[in-house]
Amino acid sequence: MTEAAPPTLGVLLAGGLARRMGGGDKPLREIGGRTILERAIERLAPQCEALILNANGNPGRFAFTGLEVVPDDVPGFAGPLAGILAALDWTARERPAIEWVASAAADTPFLPHDYVSRLHAARRAAEVPLARAESGGQAHPVNGLWPVSLREDLRHALVVEDMRKIDRWTARHGIARAAWPAAPVDPFFNANTPQDIAEAERLLALHGDA
Repeated sequence: MTEAAPPTLGVLLAGGLARRMGGGDKPLREIGGRTILERAIERLAPQCEALILNANGNPGRFAFTGLEVVPDDVPGFAGPLAGILAALDWTARERPAIEWVASAAADTPFLPHDYVSRLHAARRAAEVPLARAESGGQAHPVNGLWPVSLREDLRHALVVEDMRKIDRWTARHGIARAAWPAAPVDPFFNANTPQDIAEAERLLALHGDA
């Protein structure tokens, strides 16, 4: 019998600058008549005790989701580690009974339905505190599992050491790999360009929301 995942907070990371999409919020682009963000929420929310959105700027543009919008709490655009830290801080403050945060890019419309449980299974099997997703042999560093207990270590890395690369920080603590197949649809497909949007429409037409 598979051990149940402990209570986990989910965070969708929407803090990117969307340069390849010509600016704007990538998760607000539509696929099949619905925003990518709505599709990501639909997939991740049932797997978590609660779900928040990490985004900077005016939070009103995400009001339709009903989610708490949590901005980075490290000055400047410090990249996805800052969004992960913001989620860890929010969890420690608002949901102190929760010890884990699962993050996912907010522009991933095909997130797996077993995402959180498999991340936990991977870190248990490897006996390390962190886990990240992989598909088709490709690592997805922002899609991972993070213990709230490491938030001060992460803050030091970001603020004092000016560390930006996720892999550098995770290597300090040990990180497990949770792998998914990339076919027929890569569950971590993300929409970075207008061409990616067209490809997502094609995949949706072929395979639906399964």
